[in-house]
Amino acid sequence: MDTKELLKKVRKIEIKTRRLSDHVFGGEYHSTFKGRGMTFSEVRQYQFGDDVRSIDWNVTARYNEPFVKVFEEERELTMMLMVDISGSEMFGTREQFKKEVITEIAATLAFSATQNNDKIGLMLFTDQIELYIPPKKGRSHVLRIIRELIEFKPANKKTNIAGALKYLSNIQKRKAIVFILSDFMDDDYQQTLKIAAKRHDLTGIRVFDHMEEEIPNLGLVSMLDEESGEYISVNTGSKAVRNSYAKYYRERIQYFQQSFSLSGAGVINNRTDESYVKKLLGYFKRRA
Repeated sequence: MDTKELLKKVRKIEIKTRRLSDHVFGGEYHSTFKGRGMTFSEVRQYQFGDDVRSIDWNVTARYNEPFVKVFEEERELTMMLMVDISGSEMFGTREQFKKEVITEIAATLAFSATQNNDKIGLMLFTDQIELYIPPKKGRSHVLRIIRELIEFKPANKKTNIAGALKYLSNIQKRKAIVFILSDFMDDDYQQTLKIAAKRHDLTGIRVFDHMEEEIPNLGLVSMLDEESGEYISVNTGSKAVRNSYAKYYRERIQYFQQSFSLSGAGVINNRTDESYVKKLLGYFKRRA
């Protein structure tokens, strides 16, 4: 993709998603994700009327007179967008590929965070971390994130959600608002998710296509496995083959739902032909 075409695509996504964040999600995002609460600021001498529960006993013992901890509201937030760019995201049978829907959702969330003067970071992952952009503020930073979402070419095609969550825990020590955007066709990430969800406000956004849910009866078909890059012959006329795939798909989705529920993390399910606007807005309103 040449520079002119890339900038045109970035601008098109900016116009669409920024309008959504300005008119639809701005207030909802702010209501849903307020400040992290109270953070320690300093200690000072105890004054009449201070809450005795705020006494700093270590400092009090050192100076032999009462001191209290002073806290202030911590308003600035950090949003981390964890985006799965494995091979399976390049699938779609109706209006858009999963990757294109994920890009628009990520851009909408980023502009909503910008309205709140929050920092936004990006992690692109497959079965390894392909790209990490540290959190920063501002429109130009969001536009860079959109450019990477459109243009970045991953070195690998497989998926490792657990590895991405471990990386998040290593680089993001302070609490953040984290959105994981993926089709979640992976497993063995439940324990890592639990650990990450204890520190961060975490939401999984599953983007999927209706044709992934079951294989139609089309006879003997040559299919490309986007994550391995290999073509395989599949007898879709076999009921056993269709049932086996449907079982595998259901198990992945059940694992996703169960893992996020047990971790106390939020969940959004969005089909490529559904309105992600309604899904995001409904989620924000339920959380507010």
